[in-house]
Amino acid sequence: MSGVLRTPGGPTGVSGGRGADISHLLYLHGFRSSPKSLKARLTQAWMAAHRPEVVSWCPQLPPSPKEAMALIEAGIASWPKAAMAVVGSSLGGFYATAVAERHGCPAALLNPAIRPERDLAKYIGEQTAFHDPSEHFFFRPEYVGELRALAPQGITRPERYFALIAKGDEVLDWREMLARYPGARVRLLEGGDHALSDFDEHLPHLLQFLKLCD
Repeated sequence: MSGVLRTPGGPTGVSGGRGADISHLLYLHGFRSSPKSLKARLTQAWMAAHRPEVVSWCPQLPPSPKEAMALIEAGIASWPKAAMAVVGSSLGGFYATAVAERHGCPAALLNPAIRPERDLAKYIGEQTAFHDPSEHFFFRPEYVGELRALAPQGITRPERYFALIAKGDEVLDWREMLARYPGARVRLLEGGDHALSDFDEHLPHLLQFLKLCD
């Protein structure tokens, strides 16, 4: 599926807004998802095959946003912040934005959640994991407040961001996603879906933005 690339000032090259080579890559999955997601597996497989020297980590995130961010921060504590990047899908895109704003690293976002404290409030209660229906967890009311506390005040350096946004997303509003990242490099898909089922077609654009491939 083709996409329209929106770049401030025109498509004058691919850049993550950084000069340093990426030596560490963090991938953050979405709500009810896991490192078994198609997008996570495709990204990790490409990194293993083509850039094995890059440290690549995709943690299983706990349901608590506060605990999820604590796990992320502990995992990247020793990483060189000038040479790391983060990729995030859906709720993981929300977390990735928080990481990018905290540490000044480039971020690639895949149908990122913009107001998860609003959208996930209706999921309070017992939930099942997408990739293992036998696995259950409880999304607690206090997690909504934890999400609210993690929300960045704004996007300070839009050139650090690449967003892959599908107008056909059946879960999140593409207009809201687009408005959240003014000035960022955006690949806007005319169709598509929330899961980005054709992600393999778009992965090269993400990798080019992060300067992980030509």
